[in-house]
Amino acid sequence: MQITRANIWYLLTHKSFLILLLIINLLGTIYGYYWYGGQLANTEPIFYIFVPDSPTASLFFCFVLLAWILGKSWPLMEVLALVTLVKYGIWADVMNIWTLIETGSIGWQGWMLVGSHFAMAVQAILYIGKYVFSFWHVAVAAVWTLHNDVIDYVFGQMPMYRDLAEYTNYIGYFTFWLSIACIFLAIFSIRWRKYLPN
Repeated sequence: MQITRANIWYLLTHKSFLILLLIINLLGTIYGYYWYGGQLANTEPIFYIFVPDSPTASLFFCFVLLAWILGKSWPLMEVLALVTLVKYGIWADVMNIWTLIETGSIGWQGWMLVGSHFAMAVQAILYIGKYVFSFWHVAVAAVWTLHNDVIDYVFGQMPMYRDLAEYTNYIGYFTFWLSIACIFLAIFSIRWRKYLPN
């Protein structure tokens, strides 16, 4: 069987594959919230929703996948998933590689996080041709994303990377511009859709 873009897209959008992807993302989301358990235990309840960034991003994508499986579309979930999966996928990889440079080792768990977060970003981009969100959805996602950055770096709720603590200001600056880049990715993806399979 010849491998073509149409065949790959057929596989990616097949209901059975979407169900498998939902299961994988749901398990990853559950593990992600568990991973944040220590930080959440020391977090004021008002900030709970803003602390577990990566699992919340994958939770958004779980809702997207569920909608597609049911033959529906939830545009706001789509844009939130795209922006946050790409943002936190890249962010976590940068933080882990930076930790590797600083300490010389990140262990098996660190490499697992690198691989899983890279996959988070990739899966969000792979489905750009299927998203149906509009510019107003992007505006809502932008408010959510930038507000989350304020909570993280003004109110001190960012994910804990103790080996990088002295670089917090630089990390905050990088995170802000990463958010802007991901918001623009969502904006431009609206234009790119006509060139992509759907």
